[in-house]
Amino acid sequence: MWQTIAKSVFGSANDRYVRSLDKIVARINALETQLEDFSDDELKAQTAKFRLKLEEGATLDDLLPEAFATVREASRRVLGMRHFDVQMVGGITLHRGEIAEMKTGEGKTLVATLATYLNAIEGKGVHVVTVNDYLARRDAEWMGQLHKWLGLTVGVIVPNLPEHARREAYAADITYGTNNEFGFDYLRDNMKDSRAKMVQRPFNFAIVDEVDSILIDEARTPLIISGPTEDKSELYVALDKIVKGLEEEFYEKDEKARNIQLTEDGVEEVEKRLIAAGLLESDNLYDIENTQVVHHLDQALRAVVMFKKDTDYIVKDDKVVIIDEFTGRMMDGRRWSNGLHQAVEAKEGVEIQPENQTMASITFQNYFRMYPKLSGMTGTASTEASEFWDIYKLNVVEIPTNVPVRRIDEEDEFYKNTQDKFLAIAKAIKEKNELGQPVLVGTVSIEKSELLSQFLDKEGVKHNVLNARMHEQEAHIVAQAGRIGAVTIATNMAGRGTDIQLGGNVEFRTDDELGLMEDGPEKDAAIARIKAEVAEERQKVLDAGGLFVLGTERHESRRIDNQLRGRSGRQGDPGLSRFYLCLEDDLLRIFGPDTLFAKMMNSNLEDGEAIGSKWLSKAIETAQKKVEARNYEMRKQVVQYDDVMNDQRKVIYEQRAEIMDSETVDDVVEDMRQDAINAIVATACPPGSYPEQWDVEGLKTKVEDVLGMTPPIDNWLEEDAVEPEMIEERLQDLAKQRLEDRTRDFEEPMWRRAEKGILLQQLDHHWKEHLATLDALRQVVFLRAYAQKQPLNEYKQEAFGLFEMMLESIRESVTKILLTADFRAAAPPPPRELPQLPEFMTGHIDPLTGEDNSNDGDGSAQRPALFGALAGSVMAQASPGGANREDPYAGKVTNRNAPCPCGSGNKYKHCHGAV
Repeated sequence: MWQTIAKSVFGSANDRYVRSLDKIVARINALETQLEDFSDDELKAQTAKFRLKLEEGATLDDLLPEAFATVREASRRVLGMRHFDVQMVGGITLHRGEIAEMKTGEGKTLVATLATYLNAIEGKGVHVVTVNDYLARRDAEWMGQLHKWLGLTVGVIVPNLPEHARREAYAADITYGTNNEFGFDYLRDNMKDSRAKMVQRPFNFAIVDEVDSILIDEARTPLIISGPTEDKSELYVALDKIVKGLEEEFYEKDEKARNIQLTEDGVEEVEKRLIAAGLLESDNLYDIENTQVVHHLDQALRAVVMFKKDTDYIVKDDKVVIIDEFTGRMMDGRRWSNGLHQAVEAKEGVEIQPENQTMASITFQNYFRMYPKLSGMTGTASTEASEFWDIYKLNVVEIPTNVPVRRIDEEDEFYKNTQDKFLAIAKAIKEKNELGQPVLVGTVSIEKSELLSQFLDKEGVKHNVLNARMHEQEAHIVAQAGRIGAVTIATNMAGRGTDIQLGGNVEFRTDDELGLMEDGPEKDAAIARIKAEVAEERQKVLDAGGLFVLGTERHESRRIDNQLRGRSGRQGDPGLSRFYLCLEDDLLRIFGPDTLFAKMMNSNLEDGEAIGSKWLSKAIETAQKKVEARNYEMRKQVVQYDDVMNDQRKVIYEQRAEIMDSETVDDVVEDMRQDAINAIVATACPPGSYPEQWDVEGLKTKVEDVLGMTPPIDNWLEEDAVEPEMIEERLQDLAKQRLEDRTRDFEEPMWRRAEKGILLQQLDHHWKEHLATLDALRQVVFLRAYAQKQPLNEYKQEAFGLFEMMLESIRESVTKILLTADFRAAAPPPPRELPQLPEFMTGHIDPLTGEDNSNDGDGSAQRPALFGALAGSVMAQASPGGANREDPYAGKVTNRNAPCPCGSGNKYKHCHGAV
């Protein structure tokens, strides 16, 4: 009770924090009159003045009032827009590294210019992160006018941008781009073999637009760069036929987890069908030989039963295209992982693309946490405030609106079934349409959009449908959704980036109607006419009650519902919102409490009859909270697992950076050689054991394999008081001498480049293999829970052990190549056409469920050069032991332990027979 009284008297903590910023806003406003008297040149000179102050020791906080006032005045002159006081509060919030929650239509794009300009003055780079390429280009062009006018450079990152253009864009003071492009460029940079080829600079400050969509919704799945593996098309098609022939009694599905599994009878039935199809190597489905078949069988089941066409994906141009569940957009080029996309392609009978192997990966959480300062803005963040703080240490600040919100949010209407609900929706839309009131309808899938469209056609209501099929028309449809009598059906309104202005959008109408008209008096008159028509139409819409937002069902997340509602009532306009629900809605059917169903079914609700109550709304909100909590646990689990890999990733990437920055790596190579020799001896001669217990034959074989030598180990063992340390020292000396002998014919700079190239190549190769191993481990480690063990702890322990093994393998392979591979000085070979390498794939894939996607690469990912540093001066041959290029045993059945006839002195399996 006391908390309620205190809040009513003093305001909430958020209110008090916002009020504390009023003093800074007052200082900014006090400078406005002074800056209005500045000429354009004087105002532009402010940037150089601020940079000079920074060099003299001033901080960005010291410059904030004058810098913000400068941006406000420049914006008024360049863009014709003056920042409101509440927008100044938003700008301060962004500069402080917090999340500014601002309602739709409050001008978040303009707010970002304040913090962007101030932080860009330092010259360290500011990244403005958007949710799609359209917004990145638009904001870079639109707000870029202001920044360029003030003397800053602006770049934009979009797909298929050449490497040199990317480097220039990142070198700019302000860089606009999507979260995916920033993340993929980071991964690509850490796959390159020299600093000169990297495009990104050290991270400084990022402002994330639609921060909830990027850091919450999309953060359920990490970014992945992968390469294609072998083709298994026939297996996918065969399993698809078997799964499609299964009756429902043979499997159980869990719609909450979007998972499915066979019953005991189902296993027996599938085994019979697989054996008949010749797909099993043994009679038992779960024998180890059939592991691959079981995996792809599970994916075929999920594809056929759980994934729905026109809801989860569409088929376009003979390709399966994923639909983003949060925005309703097509995700061209993105693919589900672990064979799921291939299973859906088999289901739809389109061409099956090969699977991919992970080569680099990072979660959005760990990517964005690398920025020293991070901030964000959105219209809906407060419901996820705890997650923003837990994961990113970001505080959410609710910024008050410039004008009080006048929108009326009505109680939900509840119907018995979908048919009754859609009839009522169509009737309500027709009533509003006859009044001239524009209507925006939000649906959760393409299927529901098209179903509603059929109902409206029967009622004779003209309307536009905005979904993944109408992707190209998106901005134009949204911009005109506020005109008289307009009816717009949208799959999802999250992150659309275009305001719905009552009466229509002058800019879009001008482009649509006068796009081809030449500038001149005639065009000016036409623009004036359009402005007058829009103003007149706006008044009529206001009289009709403003924009009516209608939701056809509740989304899993309250934020998505709030985003839809927020489209109405912008900048103090009147508006109305209402949601229509029924028992058959996915949210209520899957997540709703059983008591809700029981009470509703027993209430004798008549066909076509609707009810609404606070109790129902509360029950629905409870269901949404359940889903939000479940999704948070999923994201948290992804972060926890990736944190393990992230520590290892930092070590590898830092090691790569050190190697690339070093003139020579001979000290690193020497340490690796010593560690490799010590490990070989320690394995064969364990500490504390007696000489008669040592694995002498194993030691000889390993030394011959790795060091390419056959030292007199038997003679050493005959000496008195022989110790492992003595063997180590002698092997170290022999290996060092062998290396000196091998490098005598090479100039030192040439050999140092060879060492560097080999070291990077082996680091990348083993890291890629390590990622594949961790992926496999992550998919099965949950089984440890049956043994009463914590899967995450087990994963940490296993991953640590695997990382140690990987480092040991790197040390051994580098040593082996340098001591056994045949390096020959050669004249630069004539230029030749290189074979076409397979394209990299970039992806956004869920490591736990396989949901989300992979993305076809734009060709900008660079495969690390194996021996690129040696091109034209050294030819490196990967045949240990100095073999000739031609295999003398080619085409023959050869004993792998026989000596290789090339004269290397090695066994065939260690020479030309090496696998």
